[in-house]
Amino acid sequence: MASSSNRLERAKAQLQGLSVRDRTADRWHALPRAARIVLTLAFVAFVFALPIFKIPVLNTPDSDFASVLFFPVGIYVLMALGLNVVVGYAGLLDLGYVAFFAVGGYFMALAGTKAGLTFLEILPLGIAASMLAGVVLGIPTLRLRGDYLAIVTLGFGEIIRITANNTKAVGQNIGISNIPHPSDIRIAGRHVHFGVIDAKPYYWIVLVAIILVIYVVRRLERSRVGRAWTAIREDEDAAELMGVPTYRFKIWSFAMGAGIAGMGGVIFASKVGFINPDNYPFYLSIIFLAAVVLGGSGNIPGVILGAVLVGYLPERFRPFADKRILIFGAVLVIMMIFRPQGIWPSRRREAELTEPDIHGGSGDLPLGAELSAELESEPIDE
Repeated sequence: MASSSNRLERAKAQLQGLSVRDRTADRWHALPRAARIVLTLAFVAFVFALPIFKIPVLNTPDSDFASVLFFPVGIYVLMALGLNVVVGYAGLLDLGYVAFFAVGGYFMALAGTKAGLTFLEILPLGIAASMLAGVVLGIPTLRLRGDYLAIVTLGFGEIIRITANNTKAVGQNIGISNIPHPSDIRIAGRHVHFGVIDAKPYYWIVLVAIILVIYVVRRLERSRVGRAWTAIREDEDAAELMGVPTYRFKIWSFAMGAGIAGMGGVIFASKVGFINPDNYPFYLSIIFLAAVVLGGSGNIPGVILGAVLVGYLPERFRPFADKRILIFGAVLVIMMIFRPQGIWPSRRREAELTEPDIHGGSGDLPLGAELSAELESEPIDE
């Protein structure tokens, strides 16, 4: 009875200690569906209008604000969402994620300059090529786990970069130039030109891509595929014993993450008009992973927040010059010590890292609801 009493006391403390974020999330879900849709559309419209408004508080003093919103912020968000599928959902540590970014970029460059295809024709083909690269990497390597998988993926990222640096067909270290931009379009009677100088149209393309990725990933997260990824992340052996084809679902996660990275690579190459192996260094993989871990692995809003902070803050505080990187690194270290679950983790993930013995239920209910149900089901000895 003592152990049951202690468990109840911990559950009560956890229920009373729900953060402001959790209570806000509960209030958000309590709103009518129509109200949530209106507020979401208003927020999306505000984000689309950011490069036009140029809000003084948010503006970057030494960089063009629209360019910063496209790269690094927009591209980082898109890449972090893709890596979150691999790391946050399936629990696979990938240290060579930039390789798929490079596959998309080089596919855009080669198909645009050699085959004469347009951006809209190249985009789905680049995604497919990156997914194929993810499958090719995953088939021999996803039988490994933990550190071994991390080392292999790290090596794959470097292989792609070094191969591009030594292959004449892709320009070696000289790279590929004259990559075509998307065709100009007219929206609401206004002419939108895709060139090198104005980054706003590319920022809007990235936003559309991010919205589509969020929609698809959300659907997958709530499907049988997402539940399989969660089971693999929590305990792969147990998932295998329960009949989950873990190897197949791990390959699916690698392919999905690679496809999203390829999409980002195609968009990035179409903007810059020139790429070479130096555009895809190893540290980009670490930056993408830092965004996922810092924001909250497994939670889409948290991953987006982490990617925005990782991409935006160094540009916002560029006047600090070299010290900004030192400060950024110190913040990451402090976060990993005092809040390893990230700034905005999913409720399930936060419970796993704080009180795993409490959150042992199905995970289908919100954290507060699960704890309340647990308190009601346990008799209290007066």
